[in-house]
Amino acid sequence: MKSFLSFIAILISISLHAQDTTKIDTAVVAGTLTINKDPRLEVLTKNEASFNATAMKSAKGYRLMVLNTNNRNLAMSLRSKLLQRYPDQKVYMSFQPPYIKLKFGDFADEDSADKFKDELLKSKLIPGNIYVVPEIIDLTTGNPGQ
Repeated sequence: MKSFLSFIAILISISLHAQDTTKIDTAVVAGTLTINKDPRLEVLTKNEASFNATAMKSAKGYRLMVLNTNNRNLAMSLRSKLLQRYPDQKVYMSFQPPYIKLKFGDFADEDSADKFKDELLKSKLIPGNIYVVPEIIDLTTGNPGQ
């Protein structure tokens, strides 16, 4: 047992001696470093940066539910009217059998959605009620609702 403990003590003292930090590594002080970079990496970096700049970004926001109907012709007609009258806004059409839903715009806050709702009601373009609904919106459109 004594030999085992003395062996452990010798190992510890050797490991502590190996950690001597008083010596300075002269290769680091006097050496030079040459980096050979593949030129294709620069092209790849630029492509990745441009992709990230144009990638769709989304956040919590609001849209206007303008129509919920099973009449396809009415939905397509209203969609085209909205796109003609407000080309800077997006119209989102979804089909959940048997209904077609039209949602309009990408608004960052509820107040801007309410203002646009009032504008749509004054134009009498929408045949029924308009509801402000929370949605995940597209931030890359650059529309006035943001």
